[in-house]
Amino acid sequence: MDYVNLGSTGLKVSRICFGTMTYGDPGWHDWVLPENESRPFFVRALEHGINFFDTADMYSVGVTEEIVGRVLKELIPRDEAVIATKAFYPIGDGPNDRGLSRKHLFSAIDASLRRLGVDYVDLYQVHRWDPDTPIEETLCALNDIVLAGKARYIGASSMYAWQFMKALHLSDQHGWARFVSMQNHYNLVYREEEREMMPLCREEGIGVIPWSPLARGFLAGNRRREGLGATKRSKSDTFAQRMYYTDADFDVVNRVVEVAKARGVSAAQVSLAWLLGQSGVTAPIIGASKIKQLDQAVEALDIRLDDAECVALEERYQPHPVRGHE
Repeated sequence: MDYVNLGSTGLKVSRICFGTMTYGDPGWHDWVLPENESRPFFVRALEHGINFFDTADMYSVGVTEEIVGRVLKELIPRDEAVIATKAFYPIGDGPNDRGLSRKHLFSAIDASLRRLGVDYVDLYQVHRWDPDTPIEETLCALNDIVLAGKARYIGASSMYAWQFMKALHLSDQHGWARFVSMQNHYNLVYREEEREMMPLCREEGIGVIPWSPLARGFLAGNRRREGLGATKRSKSDTFAQRMYYTDADFDVVNRVVEVAKARGVSAAQVSLAWLLGQSGVTAPIIGASKIKQLDQAVEALDIRLDDAECVALEERYQPHPVRGHE
């Protein structure tokens, strides 16, 4: 496993980040694995040298954080893990159980720490931009969370580049803790981030940890234009069905499959190798419902695509409406 700095910080993270949304309460989504079935994935991740684990308070409405905390505590010392979580989405029925207000963030970080069973998280992220809360209020609250020792660093997730730059500027202006990472929607069938967000992150020294690097499984090459696919998730994941599945998306996947066959590797590995090769990408967030998916993701670290392969993968892309900010 390779380890790199998260953006311009001194924090060393594995080149693969282990995403945990797949593990939690099957009642939340029917493709979610319960704790007893989740544990082997954490074991294998650690065997591969992965030290970077991403979760969120809204995953399985808190159950995922509980599983992450219990399993990691059993397997490794706290200081060996880089734990990231997120807040924004509703975690209760009350009007203040959501968003990025000072009130909610203070409550959310304490609740996440309780569920995780830790004194601090390494990376505390805003899951989305909150149009109902002044960004100054959010940034001041996050700064106080860092000063209180409850988070070592702060990060952000999908938003417009102008919003992210505004936040960075205000943090610099006030001397507040600065966002060090961007968890954005970026993969071979959704490349709109290349217009503004990726150049901004490179310029500002921001670590990029893309979510859905395989387009929620779409880039594995097993989806169909009709019938969606054979897996439980492909049939029930309406979010993915809204995000992808255009004719142009299938054209890109066909190229992925062609390159993969020529190399004798999987389509998922080619898709991930392409993303790992993009300037500024720190650690794609990989989810896995089968152990072999995690193994293949780590093996993709050794795949170096040549210029001709990259052209073949990229040339069928068609611009998309902005997706993933909701």
